[in-house]
Amino acid sequence: MTVSTVVADDGKTVNVVVTSQFDYSLHQSFRDAYRNVDKAGVTFRVDLSKSTYMDSSALGMILLLKEHADKLGGRVIISRPNESVLKILTIANFDKFVTIEK
Repeated sequence: MTVSTVVADDGKTVNVVVTSQFDYSLHQSFRDAYRNVDKAGVTFRVDLSKSTYMDSSALGMILLLKEHADKLGGRVIISRPNESVLKILTIANFDKFVTIEK
């Protein structure tokens, strides 16, 4: 499985782990990882530490997650991207509207 989800016991943190190339082929599984979460103030942590590549559709998927989090008064944190993924996120200015933890 290339996208997995772990919800904290209190339901306030959802960890979404992407363990492969982050591209359009993961669209449905990435969406499924968060779409049923409706807890106010939830934090979505997207762990990209095992993802070696991301394309523009992955950026779009993160934007959709950000929209979902905003509706819930929550936030999105991108966690531990490797150098190449971090470069893509930085070029796309994602560091301006989501937290990126290196």
